[in-house]
Parts: sequence; C-alpha cells; structure tokens
Amino acid sequence: MAYYRKCIETVIGQLDKFKAKKGSAEQFLEAASTTLQTLSPQKQAFILEVLSGCLEYQKLLAVVVDAFYVRAGCLCPRADYSLFEVICYLATFQLEELGFQLFCDIVRSQPVDKMRKFLGFFFNPLNLCSWITDEWSLIYETAYVRENWIGPLMRWQPEVQKLINQLEEVLANQSVSKTKAKVTEPKEFNLTVPRPRSIPVPEPVPVVAKSKPVPRSTYQPPKEQQLLEMTKRHNRWKAESQVLRANVEEMRCAVPRSRGEPPTQDSQKTLQPRLLPRILKTPKLTFYKTNKVPVKLNTAAILREGSLYQRQVEKELERVDKLVDGAGDFSEFLEWQRKVQAEGREEQLAASECHRLQGKLSHEEAILARQRLVQGNKEKADQKKEEAAELMQQRAERRLREERSTKELVQRVAEVQKNVKGAQTKLLRGRQQIVQEVIEESRELLQRSAEAAGEEQQRRRELISQLRALETQPVRQGKLVDLTQIPGYGLEGEMSVVELRERLALLKETRRREEEEKRDQIIQGKRARSQELQNAVEQISLCRAAMGRSAALRWEERKARSAAPAAPSQDERVLELQRKVEEKAAERRRQAALLRVPAPRAAHRKPRAQLEAQHWLELEQSRERRLRALQRSGSVCGHARRLEAA
Repeated sequence: MAYYRKCIETVIGQLDKFKAKKGSAEQFLEAASTTLQTLSPQKQAFILEVLSGCLEYQKLLAVVVDAFYVRAGCLCPRADYSLFEVICYLATFQLEELGFQLFCDIVRSQPVDKMRKFLGFFFNPLNLCSWITDEWSLIYETAYVRENWIGPLMRWQPEVQKLINQLEEVLANQSVSKTKAKVTEPKEFNLTVPRPRSIPVPEPVPVVAKSKPVPRSTYQPPKEQQLLEMTKRHNRWKAESQVLRANVEEMRCAVPRSRGEPPTQDSQKTLQPRLLPRILKTPKLTFYKTNKVPVKLNTAAILREGSLYQRQVEKELERVDKLVDGAGDFSEFLEWQRKVQAEGREEQLAASECHRLQGKLSHEEAILARQRLVQGNKEKADQKKEEAAELMQQRAERRLREERSTKELVQRVAEVQKNVKGAQTKLLRGRQQIVQEVIEESRELLQRSAEAAGEEQQRRRELISQLRALETQPVRQGKLVDLTQIPGYGLEGEMSVVELRERLALLKETRRREEEEKRDQIIQGKRARSQELQNAVEQISLCRAAMGRSAALRWEERKARSAAPAAPSQDERVLELQRKVEEKAAERRRQAALLRVPAPRAAHRKPRAQLEAQHWLELEQSRERRLRALQRSGSVCGHARRLEAA
C-alpha cells in the first residue's frame, strides 16, 4: 500500500504544479518525464499514464469532483481536489485494465473516510444515470458516453458497493479501538539528588555620604538680573539723549558760511525748525529685553557687524575732514554722468522695444507655420484612411484562409484519434505485467527498511545509556577568592584587589579636583567674553537704529522726487519692426479666412485673439514698469551723488 500511496502522491503533486503554471499539457508532460527519470521504469510508466489521462479528460473529471464538493463533500478540504480527480479517472478509464483487486489496494492506501464518501457519491446509480450522463453528453456524444463509460461503471457498481461497506467497517473498528486505548501514565525520573550549595559570604553594604541640602538661593531670583535691568534702562536713556542731540545738530557742515567763521545763533535758530519734524518722525529705538530677544546673534556675527560699523564710522569721519579742508566739487562730473546714464536708458528702452516686436513677429510667423502644418496633416490623414481600408480587406482574406486550414487540421486529428483504441489495448497487457513486478520490488524494499530501522533503534539506545552514565559523574565546585591577598605571579607592581581599588579612588579624586579648577577658569573666561559681547551688541543696536532712520529719510525724499514715466523714444528699427508685424498679422488673417482652420483649443476656453491681446497688454505693462524703475534708480543715484558731493 505504501508503494501505491507514493505513486498517487506523485501524480497529485504534478497535477497541482500544472494548475499553478497553466501551460500546455504536452510541454508539461515532457518536463514531468525528465523529473521522474530517477524512479524505476515501472513506477515512471504508471505515473505518466495516470497523469496524461487526468490531463486529457480533465473536463469530465471536473464535472464529477465539483458536484461532489457542492453536494456531499462540503467538509472536505480543497487541497484533496487532485486526489478525487485521480480516483475518478482510475474508476472510469483504468478499472478494467488494472483489475478490481489492484483498484481496491489503491483505494485502501488513501484516507478511508474521504474514499468512502467519494465512491459512495460517484457510484450511486441515481447520479450515474441522471445528471452525470447529461453533463458528459454535453462534451461527448451520448451514445459513446453510455456505451464506453456509464455501462462499465454500472457493471462494477455491486463490487464497488462491497468495497464501500468494507471501508465503513474499517472506520467503525478504528473508532472502537480509539475509545479502548489506554491512557499513558507518567512516571517520575530516577534522578540523582544534587548536593546543597554553599552559602556565599555577604558583601558589606557601602556607606553613602550624606548629601547637602538644596540652597535657598536656588528658588530666589538672582540679583544680577535686577542689575541688568537697571543698567539697560540707564543705557536706553543715555542713547535716546545722544540720538536727540545728533538729530538736532546733524549736517552743520552743509550750512553756507565763510571758512573759519563760527556758527551764529541765527543760523542755529533757522536750522532747528527744519530739523524738528525729522526728529519727531524718527522711529523709536528698540532695545533688547531680558526675556524676549528679536534676533539671536552668535559671537562671530556680533564681532563681524561691530567691525563693519567701526569701518563705516571711520570712513565718514575721513570724508567730513576732507570737506572741512576744502575738497573740490563734483557737480560738473555728476551732470555729465547723468546725461550718459539717460542716453543709456533710452538705448536700453529702444532695445527692449525691438526685442518685444521681434517676439511678436516670430509669434505671427509661428501661427502661419501652424496653419500650413494643419493643411498638410489633413492630406496625410486622408492617405492613411485609404491605406487602412486596404489593410482591413487583406486581413479579412487572411482570416478566411486560416479558418479553412483549421478545419482541415481538425479532420486529421479526428482520424488519428480513431486509431488510438488499438494502441491502448496493446499497452494494457504490458502494464499489468509491470504492476506485478512493482509489487514484488515494493515488498523487498519494505523488508529492508524494517531491518535498517531496527538497527538504528538499537544504536540510539546505546547512545542514550552512555549519555546517562556521563550525567551521573560528579562536578567540581569553585574555590573562594580572597581580595586582600596578592596573586604572586612575580609581576612588577603586583598588588591585591583591595589596594587596587584604593589607588583608583585616589586617582579619581585628583582628576576631579583638576576638572573643577579647569571649569572655574573656563567660567571666568566666558564671563569676560560675554561682557565684551554685550557691549558690542549695545553698540550694534545703536548703529542699526541710526541706519534705519537715515534709510527712512532717504525713502521719503525718493518718493517726493519720483516723476511720471516718460514716453519711450522711437527710432527706425522699432518702426520697421512694427510695420513687419502688421504685415504678418494681415497675412495670417487672410490665410485663416481661406483655409477656415478651426480653433485648436476647447470651446469653453477663451478665444485665441483675446489671449493674444491680453499677452501683449501684459508685455506693455511690464515694459512701462521697467521704464519707471530705471528712471527712479537714476534719480536716486543722482541724489546720492549730490549728497556725497555736498
């Protein structure tokens, strides 16, 4: 039975692989024959015969197995689908060739409960004569089905019914034997009692030094914060007074007076009313607070910005000294520079206008090229349609020729299948002989495997007895260690563990003292550095405020002196390009009227003319904005140069 079980399992595995791959049956059989070459010739022939038959009559077998799962095999797993197909094939097509006794051996080698259910369902006369005959008649002819398949199954039905009764008796005996089985009673192992372990010497509990209480100053606000607040208030009052004095007395060197003459009281009185509105309009200074800092600067940024402001102050003092000493006036140079800049701006505006008109001209040319392309595409589309019609006619003729060839091939295959029956009868006798030889070989193999299993069991028993003998031998216990004793290995500087711990404690104490001294030095250096940085930050805040006020004053003057944008100058290049653009637009409109080309965009979008008008309007607006920006920058640069000259 083990022999038949292995053969059936091999067939089931191959069927599952074929269903997973879903390839052609012929290629799969060739691959299976190459994988089964390691088996004996009898076993290989039996497996390939059953496998090819299951693949050939797969539709007939699927009808029976699917109905079995729906009606009687609801509790059977789907993994046994291939097993039921193999049993159905053997009962339908190979029962007479194998013989009933060999078929019974194959059935008994499989699970008894599953075989009883399937055979009882398949060999039921009502099922065979009713729906199974009808379903198979849809695939093959009715007369052929009843004569070759249903008739032999009905003749074998009484003997198969006896086999089903025997399987039921086996199931009943198995259930009775299971109920009468004795319960295994566990027994205690005869183990050696271990020796009692020695109690280890307890280690002394280390005494922890009493910690100091938390000082009260931790929960009180520091005095340094109050001192910082007072210092910042004083610095702010001092900075505001300095800013006020600087605004009142600013630009005294620009007042016209004779060289060496001290400023009079009248000039100071006339200067003060003009500067009072500036003083009132100057923005207030924003100073740092203790808990809210607007911009956080690192050390490098603070030092870099402080050096920058220092260089600016030195440069301004140098310029003032030169003016006091009587430096020359740059008014004529500034006037010439202003004229050159105005000519450059006009040339730039003319170039931008030429560029815009060239873009518009290229746009018109692109529209004309697109209209020509649409006309060419129409002609190509008509030509393609004619070629497609010719190809469709050729395809229809080719299909007719293929249908004729397939019909001829089907007729040839039908003639070949008629001659298969004679070949099958010749193979029947050879297979029966092969089956008998396989049965004898299986008996010899079973006997040899039983002898090998007995020898292996005896060897395992000997190994277990040796292992138990090794476990009963005593084990040495570890010895006690004295930490105050020197090992005595003869090394230089050898000491006990206790002495080593004391020396490590002293070394840790010295390192801790050194770290505390270094920490104090670092803290003192950081305090000095932070004080320097704080002074630099205060100086930077004052310089920033002064620069902000001067920038606000410059912006107001620029705003007051900004003039309306002047019209761009026209030259010959611009006029020529405008004329070309108008000619191209007129030609495009004539071409569109002749060709009647539809709009390339969808109906729900804006028309093309409206989009083009909007595009050129945006270009005009951007050009005007650039013109105003250039004029404004020119006026600002001139004003700045006049201030420097003053």
